[in-house]
Amino acid sequence: MDTHMQNEDLAFSDSDLDAVYRAIFTRRDTRGQFLPDPVSDEVLSRILMAAHHAPSVGFMQPWSFMVIRKQATKQKVHDLFDAAHVEAAEMFDEEKRDTYKSLKLEGIMESPVNVCITCDRNRAGPVVIGRTHVKAMDLYSTVCAVQNLWLAARAEGLGVGWVSIYNQPKLQDALGMPRKIVPIAYLCIGHVTHLHDKPELETAGWRPRLPIEDLMHFEHWDGQPNDSDKPLLESLRQDQDSAQKGDIPGR
Repeated sequence: MDTHMQNEDLAFSDSDLDAVYRAIFTRRDTRGQFLPDPVSDEVLSRILMAAHHAPSVGFMQPWSFMVIRKQATKQKVHDLFDAAHVEAAEMFDEEKRDTYKSLKLEGIMESPVNVCITCDRNRAGPVVIGRTHVKAMDLYSTVCAVQNLWLAARAEGLGVGWVSIYNQPKLQDALGMPRKIVPIAYLCIGHVTHLHDKPELETAGWRPRLPIEDLMHFEHWDGQPNDSDKPLLESLRQDQDSAQKGDIPGR
């Protein structure tokens, strides 16, 4: 049997395509909506396998996955979050500080399972295809694994929250992690009561969704769109309007 994907097999059906975009546009960072219900090993296996099939530069696969279920281990991480959270609040001006303190920014103890996704920067050796000149490509590749897991979890009906407020060396120590291993994402995973219609930080007025037309460049950083670019810009505006209304942009 020919294992190459033929052209007629490359495009998804309309229903499958809609499902992919639904996962992307309805994915949310989950914090306060976790249920105590356990995540089955079968579901956890699928989303971890999705993460393991992320793209990686030079096929280096620099990621590892640490599964954390015990409350005692979670408590160690939560204590690190609490300490960093207090420090972080003082980094914002007074107006932002009050908003920051009102936000729930983690679900470490409430979520039934935590997963720490790490990067081993030495796994593929000193010289890697595609990393010869941009040394951070192993880190970027690991972030792709995070996104794969997140979208797979959304498709499975799970919530995921990314915790990034902690002292990194202290997290490495708490989890018995060698210094050469870089923690990329500490994720809280579980069933949830609901997902917000919009990102919580957008709803709270922390930052708005940026207009995509302000983020577009053509041929050169200072380049302006020409007539051939106008249909793309119009399509982007239409899809942006759909997304703002809560609709899934589609064909």
